[in-house]
Amino acid sequence: MLTLLIWIFLLVFCWPLAIMALLLYPVFWLLLLPFRIVGIAVDGVLELLRALVMLPARLLGGR
Repeated sequence: MLTLLIWIFLLVFCWPLAIMALLLYPVFWLLLLPFRIVGIAVDGVLELLRALVMLPARLLGGR
């Protein structure tokens, strides 16, 4: 919602910049997509390692 309000503000005060931002937003989104995928993969690996480290405590019934 805040992004939309900022874009409308930019459209009112500097419409060429707002149009350029509107056209370039999908390009930046596509460029950042691999970093998001890597972040999800790293998060999954860290959760797996955490589960392996905590497994003995869970088997012994500790909370």
